[in-house]
Amino acid sequence: MGLAIEEIEEIITNLPHEKLKIFRAWYEKFDANAWDAQIESDVSSGKLDALANAAIAKHKTGKTRRL
Repeated sequence: MGLAIEEIEEIITNLPHEKLKIFRAWYEKFDANAWDAQIESDVSSGKLDALANAAIAKHKTGKTRRL
């Protein structure tokens, strides 16, 4: 890629308002997709099993409340 983080920051900082809006919308989708992929990977690998099991155990013992 070649650009340093500082260079990217400078480019973003200097974007005109309309282009910044477009960038923000793009980045929001990009970040959400990356987050979804990470969660899917964590679920598939079993990384979240201990947390899920602990939550289920608490619920079964009445230590949870309705949202």
